Amino acid sequence: MMENKAIVCKDLTKQFGDFKAVDSISFDVEQGEIFGFLGANGAGKTTAMRILCGLSFPTSGSATVAGFDVYKQQESIKKNIGYMSQKFSLYDNLTILENIEFYGGVYGVSKPEIKTRSSQLISTLGLENEAKKLVGELPLGWKQKLAFSVAIFHNPKIVFLDEPTGGVDPVTRRQFWDMIYDASAKGITVFVTTHYMDEAEYCNRISVMVDGRIEALDTPTNLKNKFNTDTMDDVFFQLARTAKRKSD
Repeated sequence: MMENKAIVCKDLTKQFGDFKAVDSISFDVEQGEIFGFLGANGAGKTTAMRILCGLSFPTSGSATVAGFDVYKQQESIKKNIGYMSQKFSLYDNLTILENIEFYGGVYGVSKPEIKTRSSQLISTLGLENEAKKLVGELPLGWKQKLAFSVAIFHNPKIVFLDEPTGGVDPVTRRQFWDMIYDASAKGITVFVTTHYMDEAEYCNRISVMVDGRIEALDTPTNLKNKFNTDTMDDVFFQLARTAKRKSD
C-alpha cells in the first residue's frame, strides 16, 4: 500500500539538454528498509539522490519522499529527511556538543529537547569526556559516527547516506553499520550509496544503476543467484562493465 512506502519513483527522469542523467527510473522503498543505491561514477545516482532530497527538480516522471511530492513539496521533504555526505559534514572548529546543538536547531528541534537528546547522544556514543573537544580533533571514524548520529538527531522518516564510510577502517565500518541497523529497527528508512560491495550485502535490497537506468533491483541473495556468483563484487562488475559513461 502507498502509505507504507517511504519513497516511490515512477519513470523519474532528469535531462540536461540531450543528456539524460537519470533515465526513467522506477522503484519504491519500504518504511524502515535499508536500501542500497549503487552505481559506478557516471551512473546518475548522485543526480537521482539530489532530486529525492529536494535539491533538484526532475524533468519528468513522478516521485514522493516521505509522502511529499518532489515537484511541489521540496521544503517538506527537507524537514523529514536526514542527510550525510561522503565529505564530512560537521564543523571542525566547533565542539562535539556545539555541533549537535547547532544541527538540532537547524532541524527545528526545540531547545529543551536538544538539551535532553544531546546528553543522551553523547552518552550513547561514549563521548562524555570529549563533549567539549573540537570535532577536528576526532579520528575520522568517530567523526563519521557522530555525523550519522546528528543526521538522525531529529528522528527523520528517511536518512540519505552518500558514501558514508569512505576512508574508515573495516572495524569502524562494521560499527557504523550496527548504527544503521539500529536506526532501521526504530523505523527510520536508510537510503545508502556505497562503493564497498561487502556493505551492499548488509542492505535489505539493492538497486544498481548503469548509464542513468536501473539495471537490477533485488535482495543481495537473489542478485547473486541471478548472476550465478557468490559475491556482490562480481554482480556489480557484470553490470558496470556494460556502462558507456565515464564520469558523473
